Amino acid sequence: MINRQNIRLYLVDDDPMVLRSLCALISAHGLNPLAFSSAEAFLDHYDPREPGCLLLDIKMPGMDGVRLQARLNESGDDLPIIILTGHGDVAAAVLAMKRGAIDFIEKPVNVDTLMRAIDEAVSRLGDEPPKRIPDDEVARRLSLLTHREREVLEHLIQGKINKHIAVDLGISRRTVEIHRARVQTKMEANSLADLIRLMKPH
Repeated sequence: MINRQNIRLYLVDDDPMVLRSLCALISAHGLNPLAFSSAEAFLDHYDPREPGCLLLDIKMPGMDGVRLQARLNESGDDLPIIILTGHGDVAAAVLAMKRGAIDFIEKPVNVDTLMRAIDEAVSRLGDEPPKRIPDDEVARRLSLLTHREREVLEHLIQGKINKHIAVDLGISRRTVEIHRARVQTKMEANSLADLIRLMKPH
């Protein structure tokens, strides 16, 4: 079992204030983050032989997070990636999860959510299989949803925000929020990232 104190924790974000605050937060939990202001700077220093995980901002000038993830995937690198995203970048974060990222976290970052994601990354490095919900259990939870809740779920896993779902379905934003809360309750998901993981094909 790999201890999270023994891994390299890479941070890539072009916002210096975000980098400073994340470094302080992560250091306070006994970790030693390595911060980079661009994907290119990260690639110059990254050693794939060292166990680590990557906290990656999705939207950056030059090579953005999506392109960096693609570059790592193309090289056969299985570095666990946690996506950092602003409210308007959810669709890109959902796409990143479908391409193998283990989680995405919206800014401002919640410390407990971040530490859980890092622990998940460490478990991947230790070759512990991710906890998988059986297909029949996912199907049982889906059967609890109403037709409208299924529609909302389908839009959510496409990365659409509540405002756009409301327009697409011809309902109010508040109604979308109510359906979304019911979907998460019935699917036993604490977040949109949990829903994405549940709905990914096994």
